[in-house]
Amino acid sequence: MSTSTERELPAVAPAVTAELVAALSPRLRKRLDAGITKLAGRPVVRDGDTVRLTVDDEGSELELHAPGGVVADTAAIRCGCLLAPDCLHRAAAASAAPVADASANTASTEGADGTAGVGAVEATEQPAPLPGVRQIPVPDESATAPQLAAAHAVFDAVAAVLDAGTDGSGAVLQAELLRAAHTARLAGLPRAAAAAVSVVTGVRAARAADPAFRLTELVGAVSEALFVAHRVPHATGAELTGLRGTVRQPYTPDGSLRLYGLFSEPVLTASGYAGAVTWTADAEGRLYTVSDVAPGGTGRAVGAADRAVRIGDTALTHRELARAGLAVSGATVSPTGRLGAGAGVRAVRASGVGWRAEPLDRLWAVPVADQVGRALDGGHDLLFLEVTAVGAVREAAGDCLLADCGGVPLRLTAAHDHPALPHRDNLRLLAAARGSRLRVVARLAAAPHARAQLLATEHPMRAGSRVDVGLDRLQHADLPAPASPPSAAPLAPHAPHAPAAPVHVVRTPDEAPLHLLRRRIEQAASGGRRVLAFPGDSAADVHRLHRHGLGTAGDILDGLLAAAAERSRDAFGRLLPADTGRFARAWLTAARYTDEVDRVLCAAAWGG
Repeated sequence: MSTSTERELPAVAPAVTAELVAALSPRLRKRLDAGITKLAGRPVVRDGDTVRLTVDDEGSELELHAPGGVVADTAAIRCGCLLAPDCLHRAAAASAAPVADASANTASTEGADGTAGVGAVEATEQPAPLPGVRQIPVPDESATAPQLAAAHAVFDAVAAVLDAGTDGSGAVLQAELLRAAHTARLAGLPRAAAAAVSVVTGVRAARAADPAFRLTELVGAVSEALFVAHRVPHATGAELTGLRGTVRQPYTPDGSLRLYGLFSEPVLTASGYAGAVTWTADAEGRLYTVSDVAPGGTGRAVGAADRAVRIGDTALTHRELARAGLAVSGATVSPTGRLGAGAGVRAVRASGVGWRAEPLDRLWAVPVADQVGRALDGGHDLLFLEVTAVGAVREAAGDCLLADCGGVPLRLTAAHDHPALPHRDNLRLLAAARGSRLRVVARLAAAPHARAQLLATEHPMRAGSRVDVGLDRLQHADLPAPASPPSAAPLAPHAPHAPAAPVHVVRTPDEAPLHLLRRRIEQAASGGRRVLAFPGDSAADVHRLHRHGLGTAGDILDGLLAAAAERSRDAFGRLLPADTGRFARAWLTAARYTDEVDRVLCAAAWGG
């Protein structure tokens, strides 16, 4: 048994939260958000699959039974107060807990049957035609009646959240969206269900002032949920197949594999899952992943790298595999390269190679523009780059590493901001190693400038050694002496030993005219429709966009602001409820447009 004062509630299935909130009386629904706040300071006691916490000053205890780390039924949440089971505490606890992913009940990581891991919801694609084989046309299948109803429910629920913004989207609105997500999953729309859950997770992070919250990620989740729900009723054939998505990735046999470790990265999600993923490559440069992700928190994310990989009889840990190799027979692989761990899979340790030796060296030989193009076209988003550290760039979210990548100014950012993970501290130290030329692995971030999340790097001082930026912690002694005295820069309070890095004030892309539209998109996601209902200097913004040749952006902004401000009145002059559907469609148009422009500008920034 362990006791903790942190929020370590188990993940709760969306349907459970929705049912408990729906069962509350109107009076208790009004008190739900306050009830969630009261639970925030209560200590959590974990005993195996059971989690307990005291819910009031009288010592009443609430119990959550979570086999496999997930509360899958309302009966698994029991309260000992006098009003139970019709009390507020059960719904408040479910609303405060992380939201379980759709596949959480079946497989939290690659299981013995080779099933996919957490969150394995992806758009499916039609297979490529086989040479010499006559192809049978795919019928123009339409969505079923339950899918149409589910899509409308998701759209309406997300539109209500967008209308209210994060501050106004309390537990009741969240529960309605979770109910819509559950309905979508039952109707065979796992992609819409996963997107809706992501919106709830983002809203909760914003309301809790989670330091890892990113408004851009919430905007992306809202855009994805609205887009899928909006298109399903109109799609047929292959498009509908992609919009439906799939919960589990199909694993197919892949014979024998000889793999070489690249790096490991920690996983820590807002939905209550944690672990590690190790990336490997075969002799042709194809990438494969080995993952260990399950319900858990920070401790699991930090410790998963030292757990043995779950393939065959190998005793290699993820940290060791990142620098060694693996010989696999009877391998099963998902379309995204995830290795299965079925009963027929055999794996033994093999020798690894350095990044500058074959076959890994060929990953860095691919032109950067080609790598970026592959990522933007739906391929894997890892970039293998040769960079020279220049210093630090000051941004609102914190300093990031400025590097030169073949003449392209590149910003390398932290992949995760949780203080228990060393991403941010390592980035700050590397920024001080000005002039160091390094090979790095990073994850592309679509932006109007060259930007990526740093995942792994060569060691600045030890030739042939590498650093997993999310797992290994650099020290001041690991850095070379600077070639010239760096300009003074204040150190962050939590990194007292990090040397000062030269901080560059660089013109940000948000100073470009397109940011006038993007800012309104983000304002709506955060503050709701009302913040756009009084446009202020909107006419000047529209004119500026037109003046810079962004006429479509100007028209879209004009339409978005008009949809936000439009309110009808009844015969007595009273304001009628706003048309949340119209505003959501106008907002979606703006979000999709800026995404596409960012994609084009991103390719151009990298030389594509």
